[in-house]
Amino acid sequence: MLKMFKRFRNIDWVFLVVIIGLTIMQVWCTMMMVDYMADIISSITYLSYQTDPSQLGKEFMTIYNSFGSWDALLSVIESINPDLAPMVANIANASMGDIWFNGGMMLLVTASSAIIQAIISVLASAIAAHFATSVRTDLNAKVSQFSLEEINKFSTASLVTRSTNDIEQVQMTMLLMMRMVFAAPVTAIWAICKIESASWQLTTAVAVAVVALLVCLFAIMIVVLPKFKVSQRYIDRINGITRENLSGIRVVHAYNAEGYQEEKFKKANDDFTKLNLFTGRMMGLLSPVMVIIMDGITLAIYWLGASLINAAEITYADVSSFTMLATQIIMAFMMLLMMFVMWPRASVSAKRINEVLETEPSIEDPADPVCPKRLGTIEFDHVSFHYPDGEENVLTDINFKVKKGDVIAIIGATGCGKSTLVNMIARLYDVSEGTVKVDGVDVRQMSQKDLRSRIGFVPQRGLLFSGTIKSNIKFGEDNLSDEKMKEAADVACATPFIEEMEGKFDAPIAQGGTNVSGGQRQRLCIARAVATDPEIYVFDDSFSALDFKTDLQVRTNIKEHSHGATRVIVAQRIGTIMDADLIIVLDEGKAVGMGTHQQLLKDCPTYRDIALSQLSKEELGL
Repeated sequence: MLKMFKRFRNIDWVFLVVIIGLTIMQVWCTMMMVDYMADIISSITYLSYQTDPSQLGKEFMTIYNSFGSWDALLSVIESINPDLAPMVANIANASMGDIWFNGGMMLLVTASSAIIQAIISVLASAIAAHFATSVRTDLNAKVSQFSLEEINKFSTASLVTRSTNDIEQVQMTMLLMMRMVFAAPVTAIWAICKIESASWQLTTAVAVAVVALLVCLFAIMIVVLPKFKVSQRYIDRINGITRENLSGIRVVHAYNAEGYQEEKFKKANDDFTKLNLFTGRMMGLLSPVMVIIMDGITLAIYWLGASLINAAEITYADVSSFTMLATQIIMAFMMLLMMFVMWPRASVSAKRINEVLETEPSIEDPADPVCPKRLGTIEFDHVSFHYPDGEENVLTDINFKVKKGDVIAIIGATGCGKSTLVNMIARLYDVSEGTVKVDGVDVRQMSQKDLRSRIGFVPQRGLLFSGTIKSNIKFGEDNLSDEKMKEAADVACATPFIEEMEGKFDAPIAQGGTNVSGGQRQRLCIARAVATDPEIYVFDDSFSALDFKTDLQVRTNIKEHSHGATRVIVAQRIGTIMDADLIIVLDEGKAVGMGTHQQLLKDCPTYRDIALSQLSKEELGL
């Protein structure tokens, strides 16, 4: 949690010092309020005695009647009983002006305290809001640098929780700390110093109340704090299930699996609810404990105070001010302990945030990146790859080289490593062994931005972003002209359905492209890649959502438009890759065949089996 304070700006530290200074002024106003309240009670009391001396007793009334006035009585008392003289002087000098003065000062210090509290709130909110904005920005920037390895390590749902709920927890704790907790120790110390000089009996009563409060709150905290550490993991789980349910809603409906998904969500939600109910009920005990202790200390003060007033050791004004000071002390300790309750929860959130911020991306730019000439070549030199937590290689000893303008196709059974292989071209993963070269240079020696600007990547799962058709096609090229955009749409055979949509290129696209069909979504993704005019195209099973006619037309258009660009195609359909210059057949992560379509039909049993499963011998020319 303390690491979070490193993110404060210089102006934030200045604001923090101002807040501390204003907090001391606010506490001073509170203490002055207690003094003025005691003074106004005394003024009212003395004025009451002045107008009705009988309240002081028959003996005092007899003495007063013998002198006839308070001034005459005062002159005699000063010589006979100096200890009684101050009280008689106060009664003699009492006036309505004292009440008005003390009442006016009470209003003044109350208004001053309110203004100071408002200023503190504004400054604290500014610090907390900037802190949250800064952390959220840094977190988003850090996640944007992550490779697929780090994304999989944390999980998408957890990263969303850390970027939202965790930051809010830390922000709220900081805000409350600056608004209230700074005032708590100052108030407690100041009030204790004032209260100690009044009466040791009353001070003992307050001390007992504080100890009782501490014992009760620590007992509750011991039970509750471990639960706070579990709650964030439950939130991750709920977010993950919700995200999965929303992204897969079509499949859920198609399989009538609403009940299954609801049950899965219900279990996660019930676990989180039970945890919140438990912590809520335990924290709910704080309120009755607080009421009992506050009422108990008030009763104790008035009970002891009555005895002390009868013994003429203190006055009613002292008892009233003592009650206010005792309340201030109890509330100060309550605020401190509430902070101790919130701090662990915020610390858990801060730790989760720092885990992301302190994670170094496994894929980083070199200190001196190389920017080779655009050659359009790709080379895999004895490449092997395994996932960080995996024991076995996903790809083993892959070797091939592609010249500019060639078409390379990759085919194989599901799970054989096709997508992993093409992901390493754009350096979404780094190789475990060997070298991947683009334009004759190891991709690890190039900057990621330069490398990816050379590649038009169309992923297996077509993904569109919320916005318009225009914003999605121009996603990789902000300065793309409308003419180039429309040309890209023509190449991807997307223009016909775009023209039929209301708004055409300005037609809205929902998040994920859920308001267009799978084939339309895929064609827009292809148009997005074409718009960047890359030297290398990577199609990761991108034609599977297209019918045979559209598939052929799009590939023909790309060949004519690409001006000799290299194309890497991952496909399941033989018809899509028959014309490739080089076909790589993968089986369990190993290249079991390389060559042209005709060569592989003769020399590679795996390829022949795949081909015969889709086309007849006559169609294959066997």
